[in-house]
Amino acid sequence: MSGHPYATPTSLLVPRDPSPILAAPRPPSLDAAGSDPELVALPAPPKRERTATVVLMALTALAATWMSIVLLGEAKYALTPGQLVEVPDLATLAPGADLENRYVRTTALLGTTGAIRYGRAAEGDSFRLAPVAGNEKIWVEIRVPEGFEGPRFVPPTSFAGRLVPFRKAGLRHARLPETVQAQTNKAMPEDAWVLIDGSSPRASRWAVALVALFFGFVAWNVAGIVRVLARVRDGQAQ
Repeated sequence: MSGHPYATPTSLLVPRDPSPILAAPRPPSLDAAGSDPELVALPAPPKRERTATVVLMALTALAATWMSIVLLGEAKYALTPGQLVEVPDLATLAPGADLENRYVRTTALLGTTGAIRYGRAAEGDSFRLAPVAGNEKIWVEIRVPEGFEGPRFVPPTSFAGRLVPFRKAGLRHARLPETVQAQTNKAMPEDAWVLIDGSSPRASRWAVALVALFFGFVAWNVAGIVRVLARVRDGQAQ
């Protein structure tokens, strides 16, 4: 080897195993319309399942809307002031809009003609509904604790609860007029009111929670329907 004694051999300057050069990924091939042929070749989403989903979500939204409307009266009552409104004896009372859906305290003597007794699912207590003696346009619902029901039960004469027209009382009282007529052959006046003894605004707060829950169901299902239909329109546009 000639040259400078400290010269480096040329072979040492060249790497023996050069790293391979990574090629950039190729962009997906597009057709003349700018669409990806692979995506276009995918099968379309099942129409039957999509239609069934939209119908089911629409029915759920309608049912939740109906339940919200039914419970809206009790929810409004739960948001009223919890102070009792003193009213005169129910035998002489002609309630108006100022007493609708209010928390009242009053007295009355209950009649026996048309009175019924009934129960509710998942509740051990029973209930009695009777007209006010001398004023058949006002009825009173009282709760009878479990074990106290019997022929010796004496109904109270003083009450505190929600005073409301029967047609606005809510889902739990919707069929009571028909039940009265079926069991006693006594027709309840169409403009009858009911005093639900023991129903305070605080005790009705469950209705507020249910109304909020049902409104959430409505919003969620409507948003889902909009998303599904928007995807259908985008697919048809392509």
